[in-house]
Amino acid sequence: MQNSLTIGVLALQGDYDAHAQALADVGATPKLVRAPQELTNAQGLILPGGESTTFLKFLEREGLLDSLREYVATHPTFGTCAGCILLAKEVLQPAQASLGVLDATVERNAYGRQVDSSIQIGETSLPGGPLEMVYIRAPRIQKTGKDVEILAERDGFPVLVRQKHLLAATFHPELSADRRVHRYFVQMVEEFAASRFGSSSRQKTTDQP
Repeated sequence: MQNSLTIGVLALQGDYDAHAQALADVGATPKLVRAPQELTNAQGLILPGGESTTFLKFLEREGLLDSLREYVATHPTFGTCAGCILLAKEVLQPAQASLGVLDATVERNAYGRQVDSSIQIGETSLPGGPLEMVYIRAPRIQKTGKDVEILAERDGFPVLVRQKHLLAATFHPELSADRRVHRYFVQMVEEFAASRFGSSSRQKTTDQP
């Protein structure tokens, strides 16, 4: 990258520091986000793991919920574990509110409790062969809409998916030495920024007499 992209990491709870390090490792500039104004100038955003109901409480307390809902609808956003739950249109076990942008149904804690955490090696459509996946009280993506691309699976269920400008994982790529998922997201942000710049440039040219 000639100019480093600034990518926000929601830093209300969870492993946001590990995500920030992963972004730095792949050449992006991480920006910790704790208030609505800190979304400004972030070209993409990561919603890290943690506890999704606690996230919702913190988002409301900090006045971030509405701003975040607007942001994720129009900007590249990557949700991992609890972040995946927050993005989903439907949440089960139990049902709860969400940002409602990812066309998917997600079941909370489907792979067991904290003691059932595991490291799996699975196939992925990302270049580079099998991918290490760290699961901690992981949710399960039960079903996805027709516009959702499945990039990796576990036991027949999606664990890494993309829907246009959205990316979601039920595992924790930031806890692996393999940085391919973060690199893939940074590439998504680059493509999104290039398409917006190109569109504005074409519009400017068209408006000229």
